[in-house]
Amino acid sequence: MTTIRFSHTLFIFIVLMLTGCQTDKLERISYTSQVAGEERDFYLYLPNGYEVSDKNWPVMMFLHGNGERGNGKSELGFVLLHGPLKEAWIHKRDLPFIIISPQLHMFGMDESVSYLQNRDTTSIPKRLEEGIPERTPIAPTSETMNGDESELADYVTLPNGWERVEEDLIGMIDYVIESYRADSSRVYLTGLSYGGFGTWHLASAYPERFAAIAPVVGWGHPDLMVPVAEYEIPVWAFAGGRDLVVRATHFYPGLNKLEELGHTNVRFTNHEDLGHDTWKRVYRGGDLYTWFLTHRLNADSLDQ
Repeated sequence: MTTIRFSHTLFIFIVLMLTGCQTDKLERISYTSQVAGEERDFYLYLPNGYEVSDKNWPVMMFLHGNGERGNGKSELGFVLLHGPLKEAWIHKRDLPFIIISPQLHMFGMDESVSYLQNRDTTSIPKRLEEGIPERTPIAPTSETMNGDESELADYVTLPNGWERVEEDLIGMIDYVIESYRADSSRVYLTGLSYGGFGTWHLASAYPERFAAIAPVVGWGHPDLMVPVAEYEIPVWAFAGGRDLVVRATHFYPGLNKLEELGHTNVRFTNHEDLGHDTWKRVYRGGDLYTWFLTHRLNADSLDQ
């Protein structure tokens, strides 16, 4: 088991529900990163009912996109911009998961990527005491819808992506399972864009750990698929048909490889009318969360 030192927990906020007894919480957990040797924080969300129930809760790890990287301290709030944690915490949706939401290191990308250089903390959403903020619209795109196929180049990992911190991520999951009422048979993994690529990588590297995965606008290369198929990890991948950043057709080789390997528990949804921010529709809906909850690891996987 990966060992990471977790030094303390910082409580951000506690919200009392109208019942007066149910709460949800957002915590900051400090840890020492194995790749950087520095203290960083990740968010941990505890759902409504966690404090008043003795059951073990399913766990969802969410990997953000490239624009939400940061120092894991003063910039951690950027991970609230998109995804399941935003849905649960900012929009106060009753999602019955413990959510682990880490922040990827900059790894020097802030020296060359303009949207990382030009962002500011005023864009970080805040949880309102009453009500919820307005949602940002899904971005329009001028790309026409089509089903053209494209060639996929040899496998090259994204520069300085989630694959560099895989030990940190598994250490977070281990810590949560050991320290909270978490169900180790129901650990789910999802991520968008860079986090979608990271989802494929982490599932391939640790296939015994995940009951189901959902990469969103991030394709998986065929080279990653053997462990996914061997452990029969349920997959639901999402693409945007008008996505100019991550082409929907680049999903096909990896998904076809899973089929070739005999893996049948695979879904692929292409939102043909949407672009790269397809994740907004995916995470704002309810189908993915319901689908996750239908899956758990079998006894053989837990013993390995």
